[in-house]
Amino acid sequence: MKRWIASILVNALILIVVAGFFDSFYLSGIWAAIGASFILSILNVLVKPFLILLTLPVTVLTLGLFLFVINAVTLMITEGLMGDAFMIDGFGTALLAAIFISILNLMIQKGIVEPMQKDK
Repeated sequence: MKRWIASILVNALILIVVAGFFDSFYLSGIWAAIGASFILSILNVLVKPFLILLTLPVTVLTLGLFLFVINAVTLMITEGLMGDAFMIDGFGTALLAAIFISILNLMIQKGIVEPMQKDK
């Protein structure tokens, strides 16, 4: 439970960073970022596996790069559920944001989380 809450907060921070980089990626505030992160985590558990299974041939042909498109789709679904608190101006921005979010998550995982787990 603690890890899930921590991951939601980290993802909220990453969403805020992405909103700072892209003018066409808007969050109304910290609570919108936390809400979007929460919805995104639920979608990653419920919807993303179905989308991966549905698009498996394309994902294999693109050597996994199509997963960025799936992440962009989940971002767009989150945007639709959040209303005016979270807005993305188009699928291209969602795709770039999905790539950026994935890179930041990887950097945080490898640079902070894994070294902390080794110290325990």
